[in-house]
Amino acid sequence: MSHRESQSCVEACVRCAQECEQCATACLAEPDVQGMAACIRLDHDCAAICWTAAAFMSRRSEFDTALCQLCASVCDACASECATHAHDHCRRCAEACRTCAEACRRMAGVAA
Repeated sequence: MSHRESQSCVEACVRCAQECEQCATACLAEPDVQGMAACIRLDHDCAAICWTAAAFMSRRSEFDTALCQLCASVCDACASECATHAHDHCRRCAEACRTCAEACRRMAGVAA
């Protein structure tokens, strides 16, 4: 994969991580924080794997393909959870997660 194509995935991962961090923070301010617990946990997991995937791709790690496959799976799970909530922050996060999952699958050479 070319540097430009991998850069596109890095950017999708960074955007997703930022949306996940913002979503988790906003979820903590919701009236029913307990009802948002799964969302918050997945937001944290997704942000962590996205930051890590971006770093691995940036340094052209030999493990970037495997990590992108895992990142896509975590993004899918986070998008599914966020989609169950009506909050704008969850909607934005789900959208970023779907975009990132697609970019990671392309990076890893896996069909969606």
